[in-house]
Amino acid sequence: MFDALTNKFNSVFKSLAGRGRITESNVSDAMREVRKALLEADVNYKVTKQFCKDVKEAAMGAEVINSLHPSQVMVKIVNDELTKLMGPVDSKIYFVSPGPTVIMLAGLQGCGKTTTAAKLAKYLIAKGKKPMMLADDLQRPAAIDQLETLGEQVGVPVYTERIKDAVKVAKNGVKHARKIGCDVVILDTAGRLHIDQEMMAEVSNVAKAVTPHQIYLVCDSMTGQDAVNSAAEFNNTLELDGVILTKLDGDARGGAALSVKAVTGKPIKFIGVGEKLDKIEEFHPDRMASRILGMGDVVSLVEKAQEHFDEEESEKLQAKMAKGTFGFDDFLKQMKTLKKMGGMSSMLKLMPGMGSKLGNMDVDDGEVDKMAGIVHSMTTAERQDPELIDASRRRRIAAGCGRDLTDVAGLIKTFKRSRDMMKSISGGAGGGLKAMLSGKTDMFSQMGQRKIKQRSKRKTASRRKGGKKRRK
Repeated sequence: MFDALTNKFNSVFKSLAGRGRITESNVSDAMREVRKALLEADVNYKVTKQFCKDVKEAAMGAEVINSLHPSQVMVKIVNDELTKLMGPVDSKIYFVSPGPTVIMLAGLQGCGKTTTAAKLAKYLIAKGKKPMMLADDLQRPAAIDQLETLGEQVGVPVYTERIKDAVKVAKNGVKHARKIGCDVVILDTAGRLHIDQEMMAEVSNVAKAVTPHQIYLVCDSMTGQDAVNSAAEFNNTLELDGVILTKLDGDARGGAALSVKAVTGKPIKFIGVGEKLDKIEEFHPDRMASRILGMGDVVSLVEKAQEHFDEEESEKLQAKMAKGTFGFDDFLKQMKTLKKMGGMSSMLKLMPGMGSKLGNMDVDDGEVDKMAGIVHSMTTAERQDPELIDASRRRRIAAGCGRDLTDVAGLIKTFKRSRDMMKSISGGAGGGLKAMLSGKTDMFSQMGQRKIKQRSKRKTASRRKGGKKRRK
């Protein structure tokens, strides 16, 4: 997501690198490129104009610290202004008591409303809620069947009626949810290929009939300005409480994410970042700004780790690292967990500086299955002590799993690198891996401390070596 915009911002910041100070001239040049990049990303023209004006005013009023380059100052200013543009943070769903809380989803056909309903249901289950989905899209063929199928997948009841009265179905559905003890109703309404009077009248009548506590507009981020224009139209009719942007994992130019809050005045609540039903995230403007500028998102990375890594397992892993008994079985378990967290590519993009370096590189998650095949061809002793694997053992392992020798050698090399990285984490200050997964520290600071120590040791060894030569 936002790859083109990220690259453009990075080139602007590089052009400022090496300048002695920020001047009106070089800021104007930079803003000309930023304006062009934003318009190419399909950001609203008025939003673009105001954003560039705000950045320029902030840059000219900023005191440039002597230790920083102009490019670093501009990164900070642009990051702050992007956060303001997409903020403030408001990803909270407001629940009522007694329930059920009615959440109405509106939007054009094809924007992903039905799938988003299921994703939202799965998200609410994880939050301890008991949701029910209400199939009120009575226009699109098979919309009811699709919601029923998704309901089975996430384990959520779905209320349906095979009639054409959307208002009646909505009223009956809310009554049914109250009867069976569900505390949240997710109301999936009908969409159209374009905004028309009939569509607006229907969603307006449904809203008046059930008085939803929250109305979210689901927008396809791939459509850019069209998504923002439809958001403004829906807001005039329904008085939206927030926006959910879908398909941000695709080739999204970013225009909708950067424009919709400024145009409608309504916060972006959630973003869809994949096809699977767990691929929905709370929207955080500061984190999104960091991703757009290629600075990663360590907070989201740690949160994902906390969801998938068991604290007790992490302590065991840390103990194995300390004893030097971390083996291939442990490594494979970590790789499988990483796959559950969204895959190698998505994790790397959350790491500072990694998004821009990845380029078009595709880190294939199918490699995990290949790794498993190779590991399962090893003996128990080989898995526990990789140093036993010599050339003849590598040939036997390769033959056993049907892979090339280079695949086996590559896995062993990857394992050793990962083991060294995990050692640097588990041996760092602040409690190591456990502290990282609790959010008290991050692996980058720990690895940085490790590197500083290593450089210090190398410099000390070099000075000693130089002293010995001089004495000779």
